[in-house]
Amino acid sequence: MSWRNTKYHYGSLSIGLHWLMLLLFVAVYACIELRELYPKGSDPREALKTWHFMLGLSVFVLVWLRLLAARLAGPAPLTEPDPPKWQKLSARLMHFALYFLMIGMPLGGWLLLSAAGKPIPFFALELPALVGESKSLATLIKEIHEVGGTVGYFLIGFHAAAALFHHYVLRDNTLRRMLPNHD
Repeated sequence: MSWRNTKYHYGSLSIGLHWLMLLLFVAVYACIELRELYPKGSDPREALKTWHFMLGLSVFVLVWLRLLAARLAGPAPLTEPDPPKWQKLSARLMHFALYFLMIGMPLGGWLLLSAAGKPIPFFALELPALVGESKSLATLIKEIHEVGGTVGYFLIGFHAAAALFHHYVLRDNTLRRMLPNHD
């Protein structure tokens, strides 16, 4: 399989980044949900929060690579049969929302930690604060970030449901284009 997209199939670069982003999303959400199993201030809870931050920032780094790869890998493969215009518009809007999520949520987390006056861990690095410490700003950003996280569940779920609908009901190649070795 070529790393570049073809007329009817995504290349290995696009496919790899797509599924890696999914795994990162699962890990980011798992870390923040599993932290609830541990008491506040406990080492496992704090470790899960730290992993949530670092994996979220990994999404932020990889989304830019993914946007660059989209340019390098070539145009998106054709959907066969050609969907109606409203479906194409829906797909564009969904992808825009997902990219907004992949950029906005990690950036919001970085801003939240900054405003809370907390360190911003990124594996062996500590990133600089983006804003000065402000409890009221941290509270506002936290609320927005939590709503965004909930919206993210629905966006990701709807994206997956749409792919399955296209595959099993419409029987087009929408999902197969993103699967490795689909032929």
